[in-house]
Amino acid sequence: MLISVGLVALLAGLLWVLEQGAAPALMKYGLNFFTSRQWDPVNDRFGALPYIYGTVVTSTLAILFALPISVGLALLLNEVRSKWLRNPLTVLVDLLAAIPSVVYGLWGLFVLAPFLNKYLAPALAATLGKLPVLSVLFVPTPAVGNMFNAGIILAIMIIPIITAVTREVIATVPHDLREAAMALGATRYEAIRMAVLPHARSGIVGATMLGLGRALGETIAVSMLIGNGLGISASLLAPGYTIPAIIANEFREATSTGMQHSALLALALVLVAIALFLAAASRLFVRRSERMGS
Repeated sequence: MLISVGLVALLAGLLWVLEQGAAPALMKYGLNFFTSRQWDPVNDRFGALPYIYGTVVTSTLAILFALPISVGLALLLNEVRSKWLRNPLTVLVDLLAAIPSVVYGLWGLFVLAPFLNKYLAPALAATLGKLPVLSVLFVPTPAVGNMFNAGIILAIMIIPIITAVTREVIATVPHDLREAAMALGATRYEAIRMAVLPHARSGIVGATMLGLGRALGETIAVSMLIGNGLGISASLLAPGYTIPAIIANEFREATSTGMQHSALLALALVLVAIALFLAAASRLFVRRSERMGS
């Protein structure tokens, strides 16, 4: 009980400090701070929209890429019988979770990004880029860094987290559910789809939120691969910027004479608000799915 109260107090203190620091910028710019695209420390003009957009896009891409792979890996690690396959995969997933983000960033910059820019990006532009609806998402650009590359590196970074938690959740599913489904004539795949995954849904949502939390706050790897371009483009192959990246790049040089320091703290407050909103939305989703399943 005391620890729970302490955590709530810690969160309240964090929000209070950020709010006090962000108040001058929010009072000066108002709603224009969230809708403006300008970021000019020289003339004291600050707008958060490009950074909010880049953060949301890259985190969404990371979840879309990582979630199916992570759930599939977790199912494989729990359902496969062969120890020669399960044990090395388990160790590999655990090792991937321990690699520092700067190593991921360097690997992505020198290995992943050249491969994606040379092979995958042109292939996507030549195939999906020709479709009427998806054409705006895959417009090629000459930039080396882009939001698509950042989303993929984030997906690689959060796969071990989501996989590890999902694996533990699936391991707690009672065997009676699998046996009852198979006794009714379900195949092994159908038993997993109709019995295991619905029972583990809330845990998978929680694992996804943990991965999303790291994706939202990742700084170094994203800064290396996203291109750090101040702008908003519908194309995933265009450069972008994220809230953690701009804070890491400018906070040390920000002076207290203008509004740059306060604007950066306002961006941090926005990032916390996004994370809290997604956490609350996930809880509502879990409760709704539990009511539908009962």
